[in-house]
Amino acid sequence: MDKKMKSRAFFRMSWRFIKKNAVMVIAFFAAAITMFFIPPDQEYLAYFDFKTLTCLFCVLAVVCALRNIRFFYVLARKVVRMFKNARMSVLALIYITFIGSMLIANDMALLTFLPLGFFVLSTTRKEKYMAFTFIMQNIAANLGGMLTPFGNPQNLYLYSKFNIPNLEFMRIMAPPFAASVLLITVCCILFVRPEPLSLENETIHLPVMHTVLYLLLFALSIAIVFRGIPYWIGLIVIPLALLYLDRKALLEVDYPLLLTFVFFFIFAGNMGRIEAVRSFFSGLLAKNTFLVSVISCQFISNVPTAVLLSQFTTDYPSLLVGVNIGGVGTLIASLASLITFREYVKNNPGKTIRYVVEYTLFNAGFLVILVGIMLLIFMLA
Repeated sequence: MDKKMKSRAFFRMSWRFIKKNAVMVIAFFAAAITMFFIPPDQEYLAYFDFKTLTCLFCVLAVVCALRNIRFFYVLARKVVRMFKNARMSVLALIYITFIGSMLIANDMALLTFLPLGFFVLSTTRKEKYMAFTFIMQNIAANLGGMLTPFGNPQNLYLYSKFNIPNLEFMRIMAPPFAASVLLITVCCILFVRPEPLSLENETIHLPVMHTVLYLLLFALSIAIVFRGIPYWIGLIVIPLALLYLDRKALLEVDYPLLLTFVFFFIFAGNMGRIEAVRSFFSGLLAKNTFLVSVISCQFISNVPTAVLLSQFTTDYPSLLVGVNIGGVGTLIASLASLITFREYVKNNPGKTIRYVVEYTLFNAGFLVILVGIMLLIFMLA
């Protein structure tokens, strides 16, 4: 009986892990399958972009430390308290998530600010705007992160792989970024009424020394991303600092996301060495890299799309825009969307179907409009 109970407990624990890290598990099996066609050899070492992995680790670790002292929560709460009605508060929540994704990556922005959105709407009895706010925060996180190299994981990878100059990166992403800001603002004006809103007082004091040190570490992480400092320095300084200041932050890093990149590096590298696959994708991308990347995101998510398709094209502007816009659409178009879905269902049991319907309608609208705008820009360029 004890063995059966232990087996069931192990199965339940394994199933929860698989559900929570589905993309990583899929990436693992995808990599494992390709290894039958391309057995491990010395060329495998060339698959891995160690700078991307290091930058991602450093940013995630420091963000976890800042989140543990409730830095982003305090910052967001102060901004929200400046506004006195539902429309402006929802806009503030969405803009905070939008800006946050540019600085701390889209998944971290959602993990940080979705709970604040739930808190504000539930304590002010504006639950009717909960699904809309979560959906818009999700869209804001996916699209807001497009402007900076470290805003989305796929950006960091492409930025490093193609060695894209900073100003060129922002020039490429400025048009879809501006269109996204406009669309999100219009949606909030149309779907949220300016109803009176009040927020309960809560006093939170940040630890001054830790806050200063974490912000310095964050600045170091950003300097590494922008190639101002060698990445190996961050790999030494940041873990050592956090081992002393906040070991919990190192444990909270999204290691499944890092492993997802590792597995997809293997998968993409092996796929690139299979001649039939190389010919197929090269021909497909030669026709329209932008549309192929957008469509691919809807089925295998934006991060694996970026890693895979980058093996077969040098048209990084089209690929960069495609994997960012492609983050809206289906629930699996972006890893961050699964975070939002999980948080909403946890806080709003019994409303899953309604959320999925609203999510699909809003995301499909954003996808169609943004793809149309970018196709027009590409045609005129």
